[in-house]
Amino acid sequence: MKKVFTIIALSVFVAFTAIAQDGIHQFTVKAIDGTNFNFADLKGKKVMVVNTASKCGLTPQYELLEALYKEYQDQDFVIVGFPANNFLKQEPGTDQEIKDFCSKNYGVTFPMMSKISVKGDDMHPLYTWLTQKSENGTIDSKVKWNFQKYLIDENGKLIDVLSPRDKPNSEKVISWLNK
Repeated sequence: MKKVFTIIALSVFVAFTAIAQDGIHQFTVKAIDGTNFNFADLKGKKVMVVNTASKCGLTPQYELLEALYKEYQDQDFVIVGFPANNFLKQEPGTDQEIKDFCSKNYGVTFPMMSKISVKGDDMHPLYTWLTQKSENGTIDSKVKWNFQKYLIDENGKLIDVLSPRDKPNSEKVISWLNK
């Protein structure tokens, strides 16, 4: 019995280690234009993942996100936006409407993905990974509102979670980017 338990425990550890090592690079998602977006293509880059909404009091953060992206994109940094309609239906649009809104109002050039769910029974697997320590190996979290930010290192490992009200260009983010 002890040997069986040891084998099971070792198998779980090996599986967990493999998931943690692949990190965010294991995911391929749909971009807002319908193409595939492979996080493996971001190996060696720092990544900020942020859930977004067009009709939220925090929507002006798009401007700060875009400025941050423009300033640091040549330094192996990328922002990946995920529109989500999980909070007071503040992202009701279609992918095309969201894309048009972001472009027209904020000049967004950082990668935007197709609308997903970031909490609940239909949570996207990427957000399951981001929010569960058993998946990401770092921290448990809950997506509290639109514009919550997840910082991922060059190896695909979750480093930190920033609250929706934390500005994308906060001292904490700038310090992390300049390390």
